[in-house]
Amino acid sequence: MSSETTPATAARGGPAYVDWEFAKATGRRLVPAGPVISRSEAAAEVGAIRAAAVAARGPVAETSRLHTPGDLPDAVVLDRPAWIAANADSMASLMDPVLASIMAKAAARKGGGPPPAAIGAIGGKVTGAEAGSLLAFMASKVLGQYDLAPDGTPKLLLVAPNLLQAQRELEVDAADFRAWVCMHEETHRVQFTAVPWLRDHMLTTTRALALDLAPDPAKLAETAGQLVQRLPAVFGSGGGGIADLFTTPEQRDQVARVTAIMSLLEGHADVVMDEVGPSVIPTVATIRARFTERRKGAGAVDRVLRRLLGLEAKMRQYRDGAVFVRGVIDQVGWDDFNAIWTSPETLPSPQEIEDPAAWVARVHG
Repeated sequence: MSSETTPATAARGGPAYVDWEFAKATGRRLVPAGPVISRSEAAAEVGAIRAAAVAARGPVAETSRLHTPGDLPDAVVLDRPAWIAANADSMASLMDPVLASIMAKAAARKGGGPPPAAIGAIGGKVTGAEAGSLLAFMASKVLGQYDLAPDGTPKLLLVAPNLLQAQRELEVDAADFRAWVCMHEETHRVQFTAVPWLRDHMLTTTRALALDLAPDPAKLAETAGQLVQRLPAVFGSGGGGIADLFTTPEQRDQVARVTAIMSLLEGHADVVMDEVGPSVIPTVATIRARFTERRKGAGAVDRVLRRLLGLEAKMRQYRDGAVFVRGVIDQVGWDDFNAIWTSPETLPSPQEIEDPAAWVARVHG
């Protein structure tokens, strides 16, 4: 890959509204160092994580009753800078077409063309620095993810230093913790590979939402003037982060629909990782209890950042989604629960996430 452009920008030949390479460089500079271990210990940890990812496939398929093609690539075990690079590329593929559309509309309203190259380059560096700062913060938190890779090959990512650091902080069995995390992330892989339409649905929905949420430049000054007065609302219970300050009620309804899907995906993965049970992960109950406490955030600064970035809402996705999934399974069992993957129409609404019986009544009658 060229160090000058991201694949998405190069393919279009257009201006870089976000300098993603600068974002990667910023993220690498800002991300905290991981646990200090020797080269041999690091190699052993990476090998153990890879083995745990492979071992998770059978139990996840058996528990979820979902099955995927057998020729999928193995999990990629990486460090924090590599996670930043992978996510910057995916963000570029997802967001650059959205940004190009927004800028084209703004230029059309003004009756002019794109900004001069020098101004565009400066703007790209500014937004790249912002993106890199966010990626640096997240890179020390994420244990793993299924990267949808909008313009590439989806892959399962596992962040080795974060798994090791979390396991040490929680003081839980290392092998059990690796297995437990891999069960969660393997479930995400299964969701998007056993349900062929889900990846395109999520990418299309996310792009459409991002385009709709783009602020109207004419209203930015008004919104900025209200920022101080409305900022306390971000810290109230139930807030979705600083984005709540810039959205209309209709847009928040759209966000709620996407959040309901994310709650389903995260809750389903949480239920599967716990349902695998002590026969595979002997200390699963201890890990779950300690990890639940960890999700609340370690310190005051961390909690403030989580609230501002909407990560508190992310934590609720795990909780609400798991309650929904367990509620449905208690009523109809795993096989009938899997009717949820039939089509976009069978996914739960925001109201149904809080009322599993309503989903059962709508889908199963």
